[in-house]
Amino acid sequence: MTQPLSPAELARRIPKAELHLHIEGSLEPELIFSLAQRNGVSLPYASVEALRAAYAFTDLQSFLDIYYAGASVLLREADFYDMAWAYFERAHADRVIHAELFFDPQTHTERGVSMAAVIGGLSRACADAQQKLGISAALILCFLRHLSEDDAFATLEAALPHRAHFIGVGLDSSELGHPPSKFERVFARCRELGLHVVAHAGEEGPPEYMWQAIDLLKVERIDHGVACLQDPLLVAELAHTRLPLTVCPLSNLKLSVVNDLSAHPLKRMLDAGLCVTINSDDPAYFGGYMNANFVQTVEALGLTRDEVITLARNSFEASFVDADRRSACLQQVSSLARVQA
Repeated sequence: MTQPLSPAELARRIPKAELHLHIEGSLEPELIFSLAQRNGVSLPYASVEALRAAYAFTDLQSFLDIYYAGASVLLREADFYDMAWAYFERAHADRVIHAELFFDPQTHTERGVSMAAVIGGLSRACADAQQKLGISAALILCFLRHLSEDDAFATLEAALPHRAHFIGVGLDSSELGHPPSKFERVFARCRELGLHVVAHAGEEGPPEYMWQAIDLLKVERIDHGVACLQDPLLVAELAHTRLPLTVCPLSNLKLSVVNDLSAHPLKRMLDAGLCVTINSDDPAYFGGYMNANFVQTVEALGLTRDEVITLARNSFEASFVDADRRSACLQQVSSLARVQA
């Protein structure tokens, strides 16, 4: 009789969806230097090693400063394609079979890069991921919350000619001091356009930001959401509605949201009946792609095989795939689970 896989090994092998991935945050130092050379961009770092050594973040803002510097090498459609394709190859190795990628057009358009170059490169990579790797993929346009709502409206209008290539909008960047309420009108417009809506909340910000995302932005998912345990009424609401939370454990550790992975609230969130998923956020900067997040979290929190299966199932239930694709993905999870029973 075959020995059942350990929870960690099951986490490596189980099919999964990634729902909280900033594609610019998958830009590895080696590719940054390659694109800088291709595009004639000067970097303030002497080598790949020097750049990697600079990844000494203490909070979200210190990370964002270097994140935007790295993105400066992205100038042409081919650059965005190469970045996304490098991510998809890693995702494929980690048994990701569906991915919904965040992208930040304002980071690029303010440097003179065209919206067509950004979306064109990313959408071509998504199409190739489906054809060559069997990964279904979609794009979610994120507004930078440290900029104004007027800027968000302008970005939305600039993106609408490419509406066929993205399925939703999100809200990211510096959370503190930039509540979801700041973007209530633009999210209402996005919902009118039939776009899915998600938002970062409850990472460094308080539970109140999560309530605003739910009540004012009317989000379909909350990205991060680890602050929810501070508010029992919010936990009860999230358990009742099964509003998904796209949690990023290694990101939380790197940015000091938690001091040790063994103290991460993910297991308590699962125990509370919340629809929690595991994701990699900005994996080039935070120390790991999907399987690193899954395996290290499983080991640090002592998660069971059943909890691993639940996390995988949650990822597809929380995704924006159609019913047929969701059923097919869940069937893959069930097939592996039966073998491990």
